[in-house]
Amino acid sequence: MSIAYQGFTAEERAAMKDHAQDQKKAARRAPRADKAAQDLRDVLAKIAEMGESDRVMAERVHAVITADVPALTPRLWYGMPAYALDDKIVCHFQCAAKFRTRYATLGFSDRAHLDDGAMWAAAFALTEVTPEVEARISALVKHAVS
Repeated sequence: MSIAYQGFTAEERAAMKDHAQDQKKAARRAPRADKAAQDLRDVLAKIAEMGESDRVMAERVHAVITADVPALTPRLWYGMPAYALDDKIVCHFQCAAKFRTRYATLGFSDRAHLDDGAMWAAAFALTEVTPEVEARISALVKHAVS
């Protein structure tokens, strides 16, 4: 049975527009220190725009990553808070509301060193960020950059 291609969803188109805006902003910035400061402000502003549940989780994820793995720099990626090493995205937080899903996710790119045999998880569902979840996030992100 063949399913006809319906095109991108409104949420996917919005994410692509966010990414294009992120790229334009990055191209206009000059000094690296200014870029890093603006990237951090952009991430914090994006987190502040989120609904309460997503915002609370994103704030905790951001706090854990920036405290435990300071080598990662915050920046937006497709309109989502993301964390990069040497300008390459390692992980990102995707709020549930962005794509109308029942849970937020912490996703990892192929730059993350999470390899474990022939198959491993590259994204993790989040419904809340407890101290145990914070510890797991910290361990995953540390492992991802090791």
